[in-house]
Amino acid sequence: QVQLVESGGGEVQAGDSPRLSCAISGRTFRTYIMGWFRQAPGKEREFVAAINWFGSNTNYADSVNGRFTISRDNAENTMYLQMNSLKAEDTAVYYCAASPQSTAWSTYEYAYWGQGTQVTVSS
Repeated sequence: QVQLVESGGGEVQAGDSPRLSCAISGRTFRTYIMGWFRQAPGKEREFVAAINWFGSNTNYADSVNGRFTISRDNAENTMYLQMNSLKAEDTAVYYCAASPQSTAWSTYEYAYWGQGTQVTVSS
């Protein structure tokens, strides 16, 4: 199994640049693809960004492309989401997720999920 724990959320101001972290434990080799998702109040969970094991490939939702950066440090078993130029519409619970299968890149089907961290952006 893989355990994922998010941190770094909280209340921030529009334009701030917080960084979310996702601590990975357990069978870390089963995290070939890792991603960030978010769910705003009253909305469905949506894809934010993904990264492969080597960090050589990344993918972003159009809504965050150019503002958010996903990265991972396999030696530290941690994944990050650097969020810049935050907007009120970025308010959501942010989840990290992992998949041992490369197909998650296109299917967005992840086997492991964290509990989420709330990010609230005040304008």
